[in-house]
Amino acid sequence: MKCVLALIAALAFSVPAFADGDSAAIEVTGAKAASELTDILGGYETYQADFIQVVVNEKGNQVQETNGKLKAKRPGLFYWETSKPLSQYIVSDGKTVQVYDPDLEQVTIQKLDGRVQSTPALLLSGQVDNLDETYRVSERKLGEHTREFTLEPRSPDSLFTSLRLSFFQGELQEMRMRDSLSQLSILSFDHIRLNDTIDAGAFTLDYPDGVDVIREGS
Repeated sequence: MKCVLALIAALAFSVPAFADGDSAAIEVTGAKAASELTDILGGYETYQADFIQVVVNEKGNQVQETNGKLKAKRPGLFYWETSKPLSQYIVSDGKTVQVYDPDLEQVTIQKLDGRVQSTPALLLSGQVDNLDETYRVSERKLGEHTREFTLEPRSPDSLFTSLRLSFFQGELQEMRMRDSLSQLSILSFDHIRLNDTIDAGAFTLDYPDGVDVIREGS
């Protein structure tokens, strides 16, 4: 399940290509930066996007690239799908996380405990009121429209060591997550839709009869 959680975490860094001109960066740290990030994410009732996910190893070599779709809706609803050859589905109903691997004919179900809730992907659907308690947050304002937030987990048991969220005109454009093995996961979002209506049925996981179902922590 650890690799699954890392994949969820990869839903989240360098100066983005859409930075505004040559304006000097303005640095903000601590509770103020956390509050500003909360204000942005708190305005996301729903978030939908296509994405490209690239994984780079500690030597800087690309080791994986996948395409996919995600949907998030507060409170706690999340859907993630990646295409072949690495097809996978991850769904949260606010109480559990279900992961379906078609190639393995296997579904893994885990309770949405505190550790899982702190994964970057669920920042788009979970609670964001106490970010400063969970992360050390810093912010860079790059011109009028571009903002970067870097989050460093306070817990030594976190699934990642640093996370950077890049916004342009209030839209989350990119997430970058570095893990304890210095592996970097980069998600670039496209066809972004904010606060469109999403039916609750979009957050259900369908899989064929006969697949292995593994319930962790039960």
